[in-house]
Amino acid sequence: MNSYLEFKNAECRDCYKCLRFCPVKAIEVVNRQARIIESRCILCGKCTEVCPQNAKRVHTERDEVKKLLASGAKVVASVAPSFVSSFEIDDFSVMKTALCMLGFADAEETAVGARMVTAEYKKLLKTGKYRNLITSACPAVNRMIQLYYPDALKYLAPVDSPMLAHVKMLKAADPSRKVVFIGPCIAKKREGAESGIVDGVLTFEDLSELFAEKGVDLARVAAEEVKGGGEANRAKYYPISRGIIKSFDKYVDGYEYVAVDGADKCREVLENIGSLSGMFLELNTCEYACVNGPCSLIRKGSAVKANAAIRKYTNKDIENGLSAAADLPAGTDFHREYTRLVPGDRNPSEREIAEILARTGKTEKKDELNCGACGYNSCREKAWAVANGYAEIEMCLPYMRERAESMSYEIIQSSPNGIIMLDSAFNITEINQKAKEIFGITEKDVKGLPAFDFINPTEFVLAQEEGKDVHNKRIRIEKTGKTIELSVILLKKQNVLYGVMKDITEEADYDEKLNAVKMKTLSTTDEVIKKQMRVAQEIASLLGETTAETKVALLKLKKTLQDGGAEDR
Repeated sequence: MNSYLEFKNAECRDCYKCLRFCPVKAIEVVNRQARIIESRCILCGKCTEVCPQNAKRVHTERDEVKKLLASGAKVVASVAPSFVSSFEIDDFSVMKTALCMLGFADAEETAVGARMVTAEYKKLLKTGKYRNLITSACPAVNRMIQLYYPDALKYLAPVDSPMLAHVKMLKAADPSRKVVFIGPCIAKKREGAESGIVDGVLTFEDLSELFAEKGVDLARVAAEEVKGGGEANRAKYYPISRGIIKSFDKYVDGYEYVAVDGADKCREVLENIGSLSGMFLELNTCEYACVNGPCSLIRKGSAVKANAAIRKYTNKDIENGLSAAADLPAGTDFHREYTRLVPGDRNPSEREIAEILARTGKTEKKDELNCGACGYNSCREKAWAVANGYAEIEMCLPYMRERAESMSYEIIQSSPNGIIMLDSAFNITEINQKAKEIFGITEKDVKGLPAFDFINPTEFVLAQEEGKDVHNKRIRIEKTGKTIELSVILLKKQNVLYGVMKDITEEADYDEKLNAVKMKTLSTTDEVIKKQMRVAQEIASLLGETTAETKVALLKLKKTLQDGGAEDR
């Protein structure tokens, strides 16, 4: 888990959108779940903006800040100038009052520190030592340079960010103070933690939650607050594109002043930094600069409006020529060296890369599609990630699709059963050779053609109309004389009718022959029974006549004997 950016378990399946948009590929996929690679992450927050599942969650310090406020310590808020666009208020006194309602002892705009940073930039430019000078106000850009562009490190201004400069000023004036920075940036959380002087960092989203918890209504505060003028400070331009450049009251000669917004554009500049000369480069990873930070509260598509709000807010105080800045406490040092950081990746050999590519069917250069479906810019970059354990082989979607289709094709074609698939319009989308034999289809390719041209699709039509599967229905195919058991399965998600046919012609023919034998046997048996009945009847008749004659003869004999005995007496 990343300390500043966390991932929730979500329906993160074969999407890779966060990886695709991550400018430094600081995301690994483990068991099909995306995870931040902390050692590579610059905390630009792009993944939080593009995730369709809203699976990325910024770590919050609300509880820690609430404890700090409740501790009785003198806590001061340093508020980024982009509060104007996020909270839609045009007077800092309103924000200050609202923060005091939360328990802050005081609040100032971070632009106070930004003005000192601009002054330091001017000093560096005047030395003429820098072929190019890159601003250090964006901690995500600074981290990007430290990790990935060591050649540009010598051009990165060795100056604190406005946040750190302001915290130093506040603590120099009163060492007992605790300072909490509030802004739209995730990267400020790590910068604050690593500095050792920032006591907490809240995003504008965090602050909005705290206002809601305490029932602080900014609109009501604005209505009741007696608005006061702000400080005339050109550094309030900082959160907009060209804001740092606009903070100069006078440009130092010999430099071209260029602003670059967006992480990809920043990468393009840094990759070609060696070819540049005489450039003052204002770099921001966020498009439209800080007003469009990942934790800002502006609605999508409102960045241009937010820029206009900042310009209006800053211009108002400059035009009014209001109070000048307080004197800088003596001994405050805004110098900061940015050292080289190594992400800890290993460089796999060319042989290892080739082996990984081969596992996804890429044995030749032409096989490398570089489609970006996996989230990486090229097949080789993805192979590098696999070698480092950041990616899985299965993330190559064209390969997995080809393999699945190949396996499906082999399974379908080698099946002993006939298989046919129809779309909702009863067109053939898939059919194997066995099914062709069953239906007597001789055409080589019938995919996309109406099933009505080749088969009687009655059972398919009924299955779709009734919304019920058909199971093992015996059907005789007139064209081929084959008998089948047909099952039709409705694949509703795919909007497909899947038919499986078991050829039971031999079984059916055997049953017919067996039935014929049975019927013949029954007929023969019936004849035998009838004949036997006739014989039995004839025998019975003959036996009946013989018995009667014998009885008569015996009776006569008996009588004769009886009569003869009487005469003898």
